[in-house]
Amino acid sequence: MKLSIIIVNYNVRQFLEHALISVRRAVRGIKTEIFVVDNASDDGSAEMIRAKFPRIHLIKNEENVGFAKANNLALRRARGEFLLLLNPDTVIQEDTLHVMLRFFAETPDAGIAGCKVLNPDGSFQLPCRRSFPTPWVAFTKIFGLGALFPRSRMFGQYNLTYLNEDETYPVDAVSGSFMMVRREAYKKVGGLDEDFFMYGEDLDWCYRFRKAGFTVYYVHKTKIIHFKGESTRRSDIDELRHFYHAMQLFVRKHFSRSRIIGLILNAGIVIRGTAAWIGRLGRPLLGAVPDFTGVALSLLVAEYLHRGVLFTLPAYAYPAIYTVPAFIVCLTALVLGLYTRKRGSITHSMAAVIAGYVLVSSVVFFVKEYAFSRAIVLIAGVLSFVLLPGWRLAVHIVSGRPVGKTLLGRRTVIVGTGPSAQEVLRRLRARVDDGYDVVGFIDLTRRRIGEKVSGMPILGSIDNAGKVIDEEKIGEVIFSTDGLTYQDILSVISRGAHRDVNFRLVPDSLEAIIGKTHIDALDTLPLVEIEYNIHRPFNRIMKRLFDIVVSGILLVTVYPINRMGERRSRGRSWADYLPDVIRGRMSFVGLPLEEAEQDEAPLRESMQLGPPGLTGLLQLHEREHLGEDERERYRLYYAKNQSLILDIEILVKSVFSRRKT
Repeated sequence: MKLSIIIVNYNVRQFLEHALISVRRAVRGIKTEIFVVDNASDDGSAEMIRAKFPRIHLIKNEENVGFAKANNLALRRARGEFLLLLNPDTVIQEDTLHVMLRFFAETPDAGIAGCKVLNPDGSFQLPCRRSFPTPWVAFTKIFGLGALFPRSRMFGQYNLTYLNEDETYPVDAVSGSFMMVRREAYKKVGGLDEDFFMYGEDLDWCYRFRKAGFTVYYVHKTKIIHFKGESTRRSDIDELRHFYHAMQLFVRKHFSRSRIIGLILNAGIVIRGTAAWIGRLGRPLLGAVPDFTGVALSLLVAEYLHRGVLFTLPAYAYPAIYTVPAFIVCLTALVLGLYTRKRGSITHSMAAVIAGYVLVSSVVFFVKEYAFSRAIVLIAGVLSFVLLPGWRLAVHIVSGRPVGKTLLGRRTVIVGTGPSAQEVLRRLRARVDDGYDVVGFIDLTRRRIGEKVSGMPILGSIDNAGKVIDEEKIGEVIFSTDGLTYQDILSVISRGAHRDVNFRLVPDSLEAIIGKTHIDALDTLPLVEIEYNIHRPFNRIMKRLFDIVVSGILLVTVYPINRMGERRSRGRSWADYLPDVIRGRMSFVGLPLEEAEQDEAPLRESMQLGPPGLTGLLQLHEREHLGEDERERYRLYYAKNQSLILDIEILVKSVFSRRKT
């Protein structure tokens, strides 16, 4: 047996499947055995292996025994001349294993070797080559000197950032995400230290190999992708605590002879760990600072606009006036996930302002000592509704990100044009709320550029994918792996390392799109609902009030100007329908006018899917040439999820769609 591959899995089924597919391609021509050790996953990982990879040796643990112990279970059974420890959230190239085996054949002193590891965005993953945390190396890491002076040999030793990543050389340690080991060396050194639950065991293993006289190498000639931290992301494991515990264990094990050195290293680890813990708690709340300031500023301006002067209210009230409403809005934003899951979301910031000021109005109503003026609250609410989403929009513009990435769905291209790629497009269209604005395909060659596939144009080929990404302002690149080599995929990703793009992969099973930020299921399930939001009395009242208020404002401000322009151009525009909106014959958001007039459509009539609208989900996707089943899915999705926030989001999307066209 030439090679034994060992993968320890914990609740990353979609990533594991992709890793195994890439391994299956890479082992061609190599006599190989593959072990998957499952640490009590509850996401169907073991069932997936039995169904799709029956020849793999599955070791199923009844509890999560940790990375080191799980690997040792397979290492004791492995028969290969070489042993590969591979993370389940990785993708390897077709040539990776051949390149590494050839390197070992040409380098007899090599005991362990790792290859180049890329992040999902194509950037270089620094921990794939590093130094041991000696006192000086640890000092430069803990106090950030390595980050400040990455090219300095004196300060950049921890991640060896002063060395060329495109050269091969000996290092202290390589990443546990990909570690190939010579069996003779393993027999002499032994397995991983099971005192390490997770983190640190790879560093410790490399230290022991070096101490036993073997050389550890970083090999640049092949590369993999590592979706770092996926197992901990899907569990209740405190990764920060485990990481710094592992560092302390490493120091105690290998530097305990010198009490001074051990004390210095342990103190540094505690300082760094505490700073990381504080940062993890405080980072999500940074967005609350400009929000809090924006609400307080809105109240100040509102008082001036309403009364003409400032500070006319009782002195005792000002501390509460400028803190309590801001606190309520920020607390509402936190509950809505604006500082965690939905950071940067413009529509969620709008929702937070609306909900927050409803609560503020309620408080003012019951606490008469602060009920000075409802007009001030109303003006401040309008100003906050502009300021809070406004600063987020400004950040998107200043940072160079396409606005459409958050307002219009992420502009997306699919790499591949075959049946699998077309099926990905169909499923993305079927899942209305996934936020992918697919603009076209990228083909393997240039021959068909300009042609259309499933109504979408072929924008370019793999060799000019970077140009397509730049010109089309692409935010998401989805690889349909059917027909693509992983070498092609990694080549595109590595060339896009400095672009603000998410690269995502779809396994052959077409079950999900996997990426660094999240996993999106692609299963298309029938929509069977008993009740739709659009039927609820509260939603209908809010929708009608919104239509009356906004159309009333526009009738006074925009409609007269539009009528004058109409006399000159003799054309019709959206403003001509404002009287119909205020009368209730139409809404700002609803079905296309021509569909709503089709009285012979019994399904839509019986389900009351809403009035005709100036815009709507179907109108936003007119250019996609949707089939009738896809159109019906959009109708049902809107009826099921209708809310004032969704209507506002659709209106915002419509405005930006018109600007782009």
